[in-house]
Amino acid sequence: QVQVVESGGGLVQPGGSLRLSCVASISIFRRYPMAWYRQAPGKERELIAGITSDGSTNYVNSVTGRFTISRDNAKNTVYLQMNSLKHEDTAVYYCNRDRRVSLLASWGRGTQVTVSS
Repeated sequence: QVQVVESGGGLVQPGGSLRLSCVASISIFRRYPMAWYRQAPGKERELIAGITSDGSTNYVNSVTGRFTISRDNAKNTVYLQMNSLKHEDTAVYYCNRDRRVSLLASWGRGTQVTVSS
């Protein structure tokens, strides 16, 4: 049973923008803090942005000021608006519960973001 589906990735030039979406089953999403993660080749999966159930957000330094996480509780959807993309943002992006405060659900397939000229 698929519980998380990420979409919106693609190939973009440096400086460009993408908007990622994540639709989660209600059992995963409802009232839970959610987060976006990414995993670059050869690196561990890292949490880059989190959002609480009431919309408070937090980011790692490397994406602060460029990425914006948001959620639509009525649609069980989390978004990640990514602006001013850099080569080092290239990774597979995943969403899940915020592992700092909640148990993780099963991972989805993620969505590939490639930043290249």
